[in-house]
Amino acid sequence: MSEQQKNPNVDTEHDVKSDMQNDAVEEILEPAEGILEEAIENDELAKALEEVAQYKEAALRAHADAQNVRRRAEQDVEKAHKFGLEKFAKSIVNVADNLERALASAPATGEADSVREGVELTLKDLLETLARFDVLVVDPHGEPFNPELHQAITMVPNPALEANTVMDVVQKGYTLSGRLLRPAMVVVSSAA
Repeated sequence: MSEQQKNPNVDTEHDVKSDMQNDAVEEILEPAEGILEEAIENDELAKALEEVAQYKEAALRAHADAQNVRRRAEQDVEKAHKFGLEKFAKSIVNVADNLERALASAPATGEADSVREGVELTLKDLLETLARFDVLVVDPHGEPFNPELHQAITMVPNPALEANTVMDVVQKGYTLSGRLLRPAMVVVSSAA
C-alpha cells in the first residue's frame, strides 16, 4: 500500500501546504505584476522618448540640409554673376592684345598721326570698359615672380636684378573678379 492510502491525512497536508504555497506565490506575484506593468509602461515610454529624439534629430538634419542647399544656391548665383562673362572676357582680351601690337608696330612720328591716336583711344576705352566689369590687367614688369599670376617663358641671367624678378612681359595677364583669367607671360631673371 502506498503512503497516501495508509495515511489519508498526508494527502490533506500536502494539499494544505500546496494551497499555502500557491497563496504565498500569488501574494508575491501580485506586486510583481504591478511592477511588471510599470516596467512595461516605462519601457514603452523609453521607446517613445527614443523615437521622439530620433524624429527630432531627423528634423534638425533636414533643416540643416535645407539651409546648406539654400546657401550653395546663393553661392552659385553669386559666382554666375561674377564669372558669367569669363568666356567673353577671354575673347575680348585678345582684342586688347592686338591693339597693343598695332601700337607697338606703328612708328611714332613727331607729327600728329590720327590713326595712331585712334588706336590709342580705342585701347584706352576698351581697358576702361573691361575694368568696369572687374577685368583687370596684370602687368608685372619689375615685380617678383608670382606663379599664381605669371607664367615664366624663360629665365635669363641678369646680375643687375634680384633673382626671380620679372624682366620683361611678353603678354599681359588678366583677372576677372580676382580670379585669374589669363596668366601674364613673362621672362624672369635668374641668379648670375
